[in-house]
Amino acid sequence: MTTTLKRWSQLGLGVALAGGTLAACGTPEPTADAPETEIAAETPPIEAAEPAGTEAGEGEGGVVITEALTDPVVFLSILAITEAHIIAARDAHALGENDAAAEMFAHPVSEVLFESAEVFEQLGVEDFSDLLTATSGAIFAGETPEQINARADEIIAALRAAAEKAPATDASDASVAAGVAVDQIERAADMYRIALESDAYEPYLDGYGFFKAGEAVFLQSADAIAVEDQAAATAILDAIAKLEDAYPSAVRPDSLDADLATVTVAASNAVIAVQN
Repeated sequence: MTTTLKRWSQLGLGVALAGGTLAACGTPEPTADAPETEIAAETPPIEAAEPAGTEAGEGEGGVVITEALTDPVVFLSILAITEAHIIAARDAHALGENDAAAEMFAHPVSEVLFESAEVFEQLGVEDFSDLLTATSGAIFAGETPEQINARADEIIAALRAAAEKAPATDASDASVAAGVAVDQIERAADMYRIALESDAYEPYLDGYGFFKAGEAVFLQSADAIAVEDQAAATAILDAIAKLEDAYPSAVRPDSLDADLATVTVAASNAVIAVQN
């Protein structure tokens, strides 16, 4: 998978290579002696509590990329994080948020795909980063929502093709899908807390994307998950319903009225149900 620092510099995306780690937007650069390569869930420049189930040393909602070679949940979560950006960007653009949408389309190139390049190459995933940068540029060029939607569909199709390269596992497809869904759900709940602490649009839009990506993963395998683990399916559905209240639209509302405790508990219950 080949990308260039020149392209990211032109987009204004800071690539932090200290310790072989790429910092997410708004997060501090990691130290040079960081034990593993990782990517972090999007967070604005305020301290975020570590989500439940995240091991120490992985950062704020981080994904240890080296594990993606052997763990399909980690690999597919990387793709879901990317898809979350695409969904958020597409929906924000449709509602007139052009600048935020252009940035959201471009962010995964540096935040996710760069650090995943070696893993993707080993698993035979073709480079699709140009699709994201081209779509970001197309917004600035004045393309219509219909044209941007078509580009978003092409990116999502590339993500679906990449998903076919997930590493083999003894776990069922349903359990893998449930694991990916709750990863996104937990991120969405955490971003809602951060959105409540800031007037910035980005954390809300990030959370919206994570919510929608988690919902999409679950709906694709909902029947299989329910057959295998009804309790997990019920808990995921409850969390999705609570997140729908928290993220009614890709545009941040004037007030965030969903109860944080309710959202957080529902997300935590979904994670626990899938882990049990």
